[in-house]
Amino acid sequence: MEDRKSVALIIPSYIVAKGLETILDATGEFLVSENIYDCSRSGKARLRNIDPDIVVIDPAVLDFQGRKEGRMMIGELCDSVVLALEGPAVNDEILRQYDGSISLYDSPSALVRKLHNAIDSRQAEPFSDSGELSVREKEILVCVAQGMLNKEIADKFNISIYTVISHRKNITRKTGIKTVAGLTVYALLNNLIDIGSVQS
Repeated sequence: MEDRKSVALIIPSYIVAKGLETILDATGEFLVSENIYDCSRSGKARLRNIDPDIVVIDPAVLDFQGRKEGRMMIGELCDSVVLALEGPAVNDEILRQYDGSISLYDSPSALVRKLHNAIDSRQAEPFSDSGELSVREKEILVCVAQGMLNKEIADKFNISIYTVISHRKNITRKTGIKTVAGLTVYALLNNLIDIGSVQS
């Protein structure tokens, strides 16, 4: 029981939240620590305090504009894997920013599989203290040097914007370079790109 993954729900429906809690608890692998019914200031403070391994959010709790930045908002509060609950108010563009998504129509085994997939994909490239960039970080660096925006990079690799931002932070930490121009020079000097592929 000690190694169960903690889950926080941000779901305004008590019935849906209770159903998810019951299913996850029955697996013995997950423990729902709390359901936060909204993203108010107190809700955000509670999320920060419990710092769960996984957050499942119904993006409908956010206003229309906030739905486009929901994953990033949660990323500022805790370093959790975040899955979105699919629904009529949630389109594919919104879903892409999350680490995964679940549906009300998923079976218990599909739900558990999706949680594991999201956790595994987040851990696929473990943190490294070596100064060497990972293969994915090099790919992201090339895109940055070519002038691509975070959203374009996310779409190209079918990853969330939050994951792109995490990679960019790692690139900056490992190289010590914060500017796009500096990263472009780094990419050129390390033969990751040629001068012809850089936008002027």
